[in-house]
Amino acid sequence: MPFFILFVLFLISLSGHSHASLTVADKVQSTRIAVVYDRPNKFDHSFNQAVYENGVVPLLAQGIQVKEFEPANPAQTEQGILKLARRGYQPIIGIGYATAPAIRKAALRFPNTAFMIVDSIIELPNVQSITFDEDHGAYLAGALAALMSKSGKIGFIGGMDIPLISKFSCGYLLGAQSINPKITYLENFVGPTLNAWNDPTKGRELAIYQYENGADVIFSAAGGTGLGVFQTAKDHNKFAIGVDSNQNSLQPGAVLTSMVKRVGRVVFEHVQAFIAGEWQAGPYRYGLAGGWIDLARDQHNQVIYSDRLHGEISNLKAKIINNQLPDIVRLRQCSVEQ
Repeated sequence: MPFFILFVLFLISLSGHSHASLTVADKVQSTRIAVVYDRPNKFDHSFNQAVYENGVVPLLAQGIQVKEFEPANPAQTEQGILKLARRGYQPIIGIGYATAPAIRKAALRFPNTAFMIVDSIIELPNVQSITFDEDHGAYLAGALAALMSKSGKIGFIGGMDIPLISKFSCGYLLGAQSINPKITYLENFVGPTLNAWNDPTKGRELAIYQYENGADVIFSAAGGTGLGVFQTAKDHNKFAIGVDSNQNSLQPGAVLTSMVKRVGRVVFEHVQAFIAGEWQAGPYRYGLAGGWIDLARDQHNQVIYSDRLHGEISNLKAKIINNQLPDIVRLRQCSVEQ
């Protein structure tokens, strides 16, 4: 009889372990998340594509159900997010500041649904707000641009003239001035609508204007519009700096570096936390520490972004992380809450 009891207990123990493992597997299989892009093209070689390649694809590989939505306009964004919430998807992830109004409205209407917003802040008890220190990465980009510039003139092309992009331009100019206080700075914005992030023709026009007016390095913080800037840099034998994704390979030799934001990695890890039951609402901010923001260096640019230049930028990066940068107070003033 004692042996029989021990045997039964052993079977129960095995059953418990099997049930626990199935519970984890079932949770992965039953997780249905939604990713809502802020414009109709996720393959923009920039912000949206970073989310897709480094966030969505790895989640799909785990067996997680991911519903992607590429709205054509703000009305579609709002309608789509509300529909996703009604159908039980969570977390629902808004990619980009333009999705923030719709995420806020849906979060108020569905208080028991988890939401995430990237590049904006929504103070609600069921929303995670994910932002980045773009100004810190842009500071490094500006310093590198000034180190490379022979004309003493650099350029900046932003998508829309909004606070988020002002963080880029502010940090970029401060970084350049830290190397050359007298540097000349040219700045243009693509336009007032969401098409500003996907207009390579306009990007080319603005880049031609800046290069012909003496700039020899241009930082493009304009999503897919940067494709036109990179082609123009190559045509004019000048340099451009990419943004969000690693865009070095798009025009090797002309793209000096890319200021990458690991937005896809952030989305992936926050979804993992949700599956593990560790999801908590509130603000989350990511910067240079941990490599969440960085200047990309690979086989496509390691000759022009030389070891010497990389060493100088690495020193600046360490100073920012350790709050030892002489410009740190001014740099902090670049940050504005979205």
